[in-house]
Amino acid sequence: MSPYLRIYSKDMKAIIRFFSSVRLAIVLIILLVAASILGTLIPQGRDAAEYAARYGRLAETMVRLQFTDLYRSVWFLGLSGLFGLNIVVCTLTRLGAKVRRVWRPKIESDPKALAAGRIKDKVRLNVGAAEAKGIAVTALSAARYRVKVVEEAGAEGTASGGKNGGGGVGGRIHVLGRKGVEGIFGSDAVHLGLLVIIAGGIVTAAGGFRTDLGLNAGKVLDVPRAGFALRLDKFETETYPDGNVKDWKSTLTVIENGRDVRTQVIEVNHPLVHHGFSFYQSAYGFDWDDPTLEFRIGKRSEAGPGRTMKIRVGEKTALGDMDRTELVVRRFIPDFVLGKNNAPGTRSDQPNNPAALIEGWSDGRKVIEGWVFAAYPNIARLRGEAAADWTIELRNVDAPQFSVIQAAKDPGVPLIWLGCFLVMAGLFLAFYRPTWEIRMTLENAGASAAGAGAKASQEVVVGSADGTGSGRGANKAAETGASEGREASVETGTKANIGAIASNGRSACTYAGKTEITAGGTAAKSRERFEAEFVRVIAGLRRSK
Repeated sequence: MSPYLRIYSKDMKAIIRFFSSVRLAIVLIILLVAASILGTLIPQGRDAAEYAARYGRLAETMVRLQFTDLYRSVWFLGLSGLFGLNIVVCTLTRLGAKVRRVWRPKIESDPKALAAGRIKDKVRLNVGAAEAKGIAVTALSAARYRVKVVEEAGAEGTASGGKNGGGGVGGRIHVLGRKGVEGIFGSDAVHLGLLVIIAGGIVTAAGGFRTDLGLNAGKVLDVPRAGFALRLDKFETETYPDGNVKDWKSTLTVIENGRDVRTQVIEVNHPLVHHGFSFYQSAYGFDWDDPTLEFRIGKRSEAGPGRTMKIRVGEKTALGDMDRTELVVRRFIPDFVLGKNNAPGTRSDQPNNPAALIEGWSDGRKVIEGWVFAAYPNIARLRGEAAADWTIELRNVDAPQFSVIQAAKDPGVPLIWLGCFLVMAGLFLAFYRPTWEIRMTLENAGASAAGAGAKASQEVVVGSADGTGSGRGANKAAETGASEGREASVETGTKANIGAIASNGRSACTYAGKTEITAGGTAAKSRERFEAEFVRVIAGLRRSK
């Protein structure tokens, strides 16, 4: 390999290690969780004025950092993409080995390695290797293991477990039983589910939207990007005895081409879904553009508490005095506050500090002008030539409620649901379908003894024609005397050879038809349960003796 290729290969390995790092995954998960918490605490997609009223000077920084539209922000999408890349690289670097383990497992096992394992046992059966193989396969299948078998060739070139059922000399039979193999891919299913969820979030960020619709009873609004309209037929606020809000309910009607197509009551967590758009009951508000204000008005020159009058914004109301004074409310602010340049404004939509700007007119002249406050009746800032003649107090305010409906289109929701299903399936496979393996090596228990007998028999050779011979029989014939000639040597050598063969036959018969099984097991999880099942499988083998 050239130096350039070596450097390139080294750099690629370093890059792969970085992007497949568990440490990187943990850091990204922490950042994404922290960002999601921030996006939950900060309302998303609201008006700049609302953020300014709620967060003050921080609002501008939050908008600049895209905290107010966090899930569409460049940095959040970048973190999500980097996390997705980490998952892809981590999965691909491990997937090949898992695929080979499932579809092309190594069945052959070393008996010494099995005997050195934590979960192991040995069994000797009084049957041949072929029959022992059937017993082992049956025992594993009964325990619902998927079984694979490999037979080695014997020393004489015949496959173990030949016609005689005894197996070739030196040959082995390897048996592999597995269950819960699909559990190997549990983590990969979780990774795939996370990738699908990220993809769904990106699709929603690219093609989805959310907006709030404020609807008064009877009002019709066109839904943005939808091609249909929505009408609020009725809005109800349910409260507890202490006055706290219990529930909001809105009766909505969908209008298409001028016709009512469906009507449904929605409430919190029970949205209306139509043509891919979801309408959620978000909140409620007061229509402060059309409030009814209750005043107590009196003339200082007259005795008594004065009169109570209800006046709407923009309407002129005659006070009934001799000067024919008329009162008009020019402006109403529900939560009065002085902003920049002492300009009056509101801090919220709640009537926390109601204030009304009023004018009094007489004969076409403005004789009264100023602000009156419901919470501070003694701080009425009235001026004009007739201001000292009147006492005007703002006693109560009332405005029609409107329903705040959040319209949302989330094209990535099906992908997110699919991703959640894959994550749950992967967790189930990983924790409740662990991979268990039982490996067995079957050997002819008489193989070593038979081999020794065969070697001994080769030491005995029939005497030669010239009266000499090798082996114990030939030597004995030589001691008897050469006068007995070739026949004695041959006869004696033959007898000795037959004796040796008979002796070897007795040794071989002692082990013939016996098979030794060395078994071992491994489990990814639930080792105690697996060990108990391993013991049951081995006990089944022993019962078959």
